[in-house]
Amino acid sequence: MKVYQALFLLFASASAFAPIAPASRPATQLFDGKANAIRDRISTVKNTKKITMAMKLVAAAKVRKAQDAVLQTRPFSETLQSVFGGLINRLGTEAADLPLLQEREVKKVTLVVISGDRGLCGSYNSYMIKKAEKRYNELISKGIEVDMVMVGKKANQYFERRDFPIKEYYDCGQKPSAAEATIISDSLLSKYLSGETDSIELLYTRFVSLIASTPSARTLLPLKATSLANEGDEIFQLTTKAGDFSVEKTEMTASEPAEFPADMIFEQDPVQILNAILPLYLNGQILRTLQESVASELAARMQSMQSASDNAGALESELSMQYNRARQAAVTAELLEIVAGASAIEG
Repeated sequence: MKVYQALFLLFASASAFAPIAPASRPATQLFDGKANAIRDRISTVKNTKKITMAMKLVAAAKVRKAQDAVLQTRPFSETLQSVFGGLINRLGTEAADLPLLQEREVKKVTLVVISGDRGLCGSYNSYMIKKAEKRYNELISKGIEVDMVMVGKKANQYFERRDFPIKEYYDCGQKPSAAEATIISDSLLSKYLSGETDSIELLYTRFVSLIASTPSARTLLPLKATSLANEGDEIFQLTTKAGDFSVEKTEMTASEPAEFPADMIFEQDPVQILNAILPLYLNGQILRTLQESVASELAARMQSMQSASDNAGALESELSMQYNRARQAAVTAELLEIVAGASAIEG
């Protein structure tokens, strides 16, 4: 019986002096929080940084797809512009009688506003909303009636809450297609040709670079024959330099007008041909502005996610320093307790 009691006392004394498991060790106090809380926050910041970097790379991949779409539609727009210029030269003053080229007194204007469907893209949506609201107030102050066509959820939500005269709404999406542009252009054409509106203005974001984009406005209808025949273009290509994303810009001159011999006989009247080409041109311009706006949105999202990743890295460094200070303070406190206990025993 004494042997069992001795073994029990031996195990009890061993367990009393056993080291405390790390999981049950009390957290060290630091300022207004605990070291363990700081460690958990560091882990959260690291995970956030991984997410933002992944979102940046996804946006970069989508920018490449957007620029590929622009390059694929370029041959068609070049040919269309060449034929258009040749017909303008052939017809001369006769082209001015076309309905889409005739200017009339402006009593009502339709604003087409292109924004994004999603957030997390910096000031992309807010800049476009401010420009559209400013243009709306300018027209109203001149006594001109205004209605609005929204392309994209963010601008639509903003103006809808404030009871602006929104007549139509379309989703923007991340992959604008010719079919979507055709739906929008057909609706705008019917409004203009029926006399429901006297002018149509398009507000979109012009792609400048990966760190800059410019909210722009252009008169979509009525068209001007001289500006259409001489309008150039710009092609942006996303590349990498020294491990960083960059943009190469190529300025494309206007296509040379097609030459039609004087003795060429058209199966249809050239005016009718030109009248059929103009809606195609309008459709191409809407598709181009949609693609450029999407590229601007994705570039803004890339920049925003890069800034978020940089801020997360800076916060991680600061929290790591605080955590190391807390650990150092805990070790120092334990050493002081040991020294004080040893001094008390010796005393």
